[in-house]
Amino acid sequence: MESNSLDLKIKLIHGFSNKTRLQILECIKEGEKTVSQIVEEIHGNQSNISQHLACLKGCGIIVGRNEGKYIYYSLRNERIKGLLEMFDVVLEDVENDVACCANHID
Repeated sequence: MESNSLDLKIKLIHGFSNKTRLQILECIKEGEKTVSQIVEEIHGNQSNISQHLACLKGCGIIVGRNEGKYIYYSLRNERIKGLLEMFDVVLEDVENDVACCANHID
């Protein structure tokens, strides 16, 4: 694998490697939501959520749609949704190992 390709893959994976970003992704997995709706659902603060939304949008993982004074955020496409679902499937197989992993990051 070419170094540039590997670097891009690392950047993509980074988008999924934060608890708040994963909460946001799970929150909008089934449909688009505004920042206020996301903040309410995951009990975060608006400034922090907005920063994570900018990261996810910058990585191409989510998209925003303007309607009036609101921006509705959603997953970029069904492949991203499938990837989130695949994380759950793989986690079922390795859950005990992950839970015992001494090298995990909180």
